[in-house]
Amino acid sequence: MNQPSGILDVTYAFQKKVFCIISDQRVFRSRAPAIFTTVLGRTGINGAYVPFMVEDGNIGKALESLRVLNIAGANISSPFKEKVLPYLDVLSEGANIIGAVNTIVCKGGQLKGYNTNAIGVMDALNEVKFDIAGKKALVIGTGGSARAVVFILNWLRAESVVVAGRDNEKTCRLAGHFSCIPRMLKDLPGVPLNADLIINATSISGRDESSDLAGIVSSMMSNGCQLVFDLNYGHRENIWQSLAEKSGIRFMDGLSALAYQARRTFLLWTGQNVPQEEFLKALEE
Repeated sequence: MNQPSGILDVTYAFQKKVFCIISDQRVFRSRAPAIFTTVLGRTGINGAYVPFMVEDGNIGKALESLRVLNIAGANISSPFKEKVLPYLDVLSEGANIIGAVNTIVCKGGQLKGYNTNAIGVMDALNEVKFDIAGKKALVIGTGGSARAVVFILNWLRAESVVVAGRDNEKTCRLAGHFSCIPRMLKDLPGVPLNADLIINATSISGRDESSDLAGIVSSMMSNGCQLVFDLNYGHRENIWQSLAEKSGIRFMDGLSALAYQARRTFLLWTGQNVPQEEFLKALEE
C-alpha cells in the first residue's frame, strides 16, 4: 500500500544526509571526516560523514552504492580519482578538462563529478602569496592530483610546467594533454631543476613509503626554487620538507589546500557558503 505523500515529505525533512570519502586503506588517515563532521555540526545540518575503504576492483560497485544508499555526496581520493570517471553520469567542465574527480554530488539518482583539488591548490598558493605567473614549476606525479595541479598552474599562467613520473608512457600522456614538459623521475638527481616551485602530487611523503623516491628527492638540486609544496600532510619525517630545509626554501604541506577544497566541496553538497575560517579552525581541533 502506498504511503500518503505527507508522510513521505516529513520523512525527507528529517532525513539525515550522509556524505563519505572513498579511498583504499589510506582513507583511515584522512582528516576529511574530522573536518566535515565539525563543519556539519557548526552549520546545523543534520548530516554525517564517513570513510569507506574500497578494494581496487570494486570501485564501480562502490559508485553504484551511492545511488542505492541515497548518499548525498562523496569525496574521491587516491587511487580512484581517474578510475571513477566511467561510472559517473555527468562531469563538470573543469573535471572533464582535468580528467579526474575528487567530489561527487548525488542528486535524484544522478552522479555528477567535480574537481575541487585544482581550486584548493590555487587558494593555498594565494594564502602564502606565491604568484606562479611567469614562473617555472616542477610537478612530481602523474595521477589525478597531478592532473589537477598541472591544470591550475597552466590556468594561472606559469611560464612552464615540467611533469616528472616513473612511467614514461603515462608521464608523456599527461604532459601531452596539458602541453607541458615530461621528465623521468630517475633523471632528476644531480641535475639543476630550474624550477621556482616544486609540488609533490604523489601520495608519498615518507621514506618508509618509498625508499627509492626518498633517495631521488634527497639528491635533487633545488637551487633557485622558492617554494616546496607537498599535497600530503601528517608526516613527521617528510622527505619534501627535508629537501626544502636543506636548501633554505619555504615549505608548505597540503592541510591548507585540503581546507580550501573542502569549502568548495561543502558548497556543492549543501549550497551553504561557509566562511573559510570554519574549515581552518576544524583542522586545528
